[in-house]
Amino acid sequence: MSADKEEKFDKMLYRALKRHSEPVPADFTDRLLRQIREAEEQEILARVVMEERLTLAGCIALGITAIVAAAIFPNIAVSCKELVGTSIDKVAQIVRMAYATTEGLSRSPVRYDWQVYMVFAGVFGFVVCSLVDLLVSDS
Repeated sequence: MSADKEEKFDKMLYRALKRHSEPVPADFTDRLLRQIREAEEQEILARVVMEERLTLAGCIALGITAIVAAAIFPNIAVSCKELVGTSIDKVAQIVRMAYATTEGLSRSPVRYDWQVYMVFAGVFGFVVCSLVDLLVSDS
């Protein structure tokens, strides 16, 4: 226990002993320590639950925002869909060219649309980090 926690425990123990006029049971300290530990665990659990609720609310808000933006600005939604479609086609083209030519990716369209691929790489990295955090945090 840290010095602050020990001081807090000593004060709680002193107050508890002052209130009781009958003899103190042998397991009194163990029960008090268990109550302190349970209170700390409840505090940590409440913090984790709040973080998960905020994350869920953020995901829901982001989804609703995307739907509303697609409804209000259909031009942007169509252009994003076209961008994703052409980007997927370009990725397939790059893979085909990598296997078909001996030069590899030197003649590929990557050098012209590298910003799009950087965004895809960033999103992919975020998804991987989120999944790792989700799986590791449970254990």
